[in-house]
Amino acid sequence: MPARKKLARPVRIEIKRNDTVKVIAGRDKGKTGRVLSVDESRGRILVEHVGIVKRHTRPNPAKQIKGGIAERESPIAVSNVMVMCPECGPVRIAHHVDTLPGGKQRRTRVCRKCGQTLDRK
Repeated sequence: MPARKKLARPVRIEIKRNDTVKVIAGRDKGKTGRVLSVDESRGRILVEHVGIVKRHTRPNPAKQIKGGIAERESPIAVSNVMVMCPECGPVRIAHHVDTLPGGKQRRTRVCRKCGQTLDRK
């Protein structure tokens, strides 16, 4: 019986879908790409054109799937990437709490180097 992978302890992930990130460790170190999905329970993210693996698929005419060897991304650990600031490059993230009219508060992600907002409005 194969051993089951242990789930990583859940940590708040500061990276969101469609962020641009740079890989800082692992096989694809130095590559940049857009985040396709975030799996908070496993602590992994899917980055465009990073962690490419070959997947052997069997043809299934009912679902219009052509068989063969397909290349696709595999998830990488969130600790192996850094968010890209449009001005500074790879940076750590800080949070600013903005008070909106009506007493509401909103947390925004900002660059630790230049203070530019990383969230899209």
